[in-house]
Amino acid sequence: MIPEAIVLAGGLGTRLQSAVPDLPKCLAPVAGRSFLEYLLVCYRKQGVKRFIFALGYKTEMIESFVRETLFPSEYAFSIETDPLGTGGAVYQACRQVSGTDAIVLNADTFFGLKLSALSSVHEDKKADCTLALKPMKQVDRYGQVELNDQQQVIGFSEKKHIESGLINGGVYALQVKNFLTKSFPAAFSFERDYLEKEYLQGNIYGMVSDAYFIDIGVPEDYQQAQKELIQHIADGV
Repeated sequence: MIPEAIVLAGGLGTRLQSAVPDLPKCLAPVAGRSFLEYLLVCYRKQGVKRFIFALGYKTEMIESFVRETLFPSEYAFSIETDPLGTGGAVYQACRQVSGTDAIVLNADTFFGLKLSALSSVHEDKKADCTLALKPMKQVDRYGQVELNDQQQVIGFSEKKHIESGLINGGVYALQVKNFLTKSFPAAFSFERDYLEKEYLQGNIYGMVSDAYFIDIGVPEDYQQAQKELIQHIADGV
């Protein structure tokens, strides 16, 4: 089980500002608790011992919440002085990872998969990166990911309507040392500039999980989370 996690919490959250105008997305209230609290409860319970928060927008608010919620040994902050994109944020935060691998997750997405299963696939395959994939039907907000029989990622599709397929659930197991040896611009996209190029080398894998998934990045899904998320936490996802 990979014990460290990088939490991407630096986004502006422009699509959600109409519903939550004064808070970063990850602190949006859901059924009386901050969304980030649900993530921390789920992943601490599964064995994550240390969280590295990649921050850029309304940093002080998130830092304050983390300090009130976690013990000092359980967190660190990686703060952007200039926007770095998802890739640059992960790259900078990786320098604070003490182990060989880290879980990477988005602070506005809840995916209740078993991190132990993701870690096992990642370690068994000796992967550079392993994506947690969610089967979805009748959606158009997400691109599709294709796997072969060995669980290797063999393709990414642009966002379009899909009848059914696998989407990127926004949770990854990442081989940190290998990632840090690569050359990237200061600001880059983890998805476009790393995953969608590196999979051609054959060492990016996927693990499918049909666990509960919600992305609160748009108001309608944020409202859906108000009704669903607390129950899924209670059910032990």
